[in-house]
Amino acid sequence: MPRRPRAIELVRRESARAADREGAKTRDERVHTTLARLVRLQHEARGVSFLPRQPVHSLLAGRHASKLRGRGFDFDEIRAYQQGDDVRLIDWKVTARTRKPHTRVYSEERERPGLLVVDQRINMFFGTRVRMKSVAAAEAAAIAAWRLVANGDRVGAVIFDDTELVEVRPGRSPVHVRRLLAEIVAKNGRLRADLDVEANAAMLERALETAARLARHDHIVVVASDFDGANDEAQRSLAATARHNDVIGLLVHDPSARSLTATDSLRVTDGQLDVELDLGREQVRQRLVDQAGGRLARVFAWEREIGVPILPLDTAAEVGAQIRSLLGERPRPQHEL
Repeated sequence: MPRRPRAIELVRRESARAADREGAKTRDERVHTTLARLVRLQHEARGVSFLPRQPVHSLLAGRHASKLRGRGFDFDEIRAYQQGDDVRLIDWKVTARTRKPHTRVYSEERERPGLLVVDQRINMFFGTRVRMKSVAAAEAAAIAAWRLVANGDRVGAVIFDDTELVEVRPGRSPVHVRRLLAEIVAKNGRLRADLDVEANAAMLERALETAARLARHDHIVVVASDFDGANDEAQRSLAATARHNDVIGLLVHDPSARSLTATDSLRVTDGQLDVELDLGREQVRQRLVDQAGGRLARVFAWEREIGVPILPLDTAAEVGAQIRSLLGERPRPQHEL
């Protein structure tokens, strides 16, 4: 696999080092998340919907609606109508034949387990505004976990960095969610600008292969990553998972992928080499933006090529608000309308 362009790697390390120093002083949850922060996001999950029928403003509306199966109902029996039954479920043929009202009874389908794939590699320890990409991915995973458990479903996870991945078996209790989130916090807390580890783009492929193995049928799979290392094998693994499951990709990105602010110069290092970049030169800035933007464009193309919704998640905006906007507000029960 070709190495990442050196300039991008150097800018990433310098940005992460500066944010890390600041976070060490203030214990800023935007640099390193905490379990308390991820638990507090439980209330953010109340407005999120993974239902197949999405509001018209949702990016999953229209052609994406069919990709999210959601829970359905299996026919159980026909019985005499009882007070309080939904009149829309009256079986008129049986009613006409027996001359007494009868209604169709349905039982809810089995649960839809959730699987979270959470990227905590060193390349995610980067942020020029508001929060690190690693924190945005952790917060998105927490919101998804709380929503799935609130629906009565089990949720598990694949959490990976540059050297290993952790599999969290699915469970449905709040205590289980806290344990899952604690694993994310542990990975997140190990990220440092001077961490002695080589960025390993191949771990994305390994994580997606693991997700394909674990989510065999009727899962909701949420991938929160910057998709660095998104090669053909990673695409095939995601496509294989999507054949029998509902898959959503949350593409975490920093505003610097779109534009860089001009400064006199920027001294960057990868721990071995020191380089001074002249960001006052438009040519230098544009080259960095083109390299980052090209990766984003390749991943967004997966939506068209394999039919998996790839939704942008910006580090500069509140994660909960973005997810509610992207996935749509959860419809209120009829008694609340």
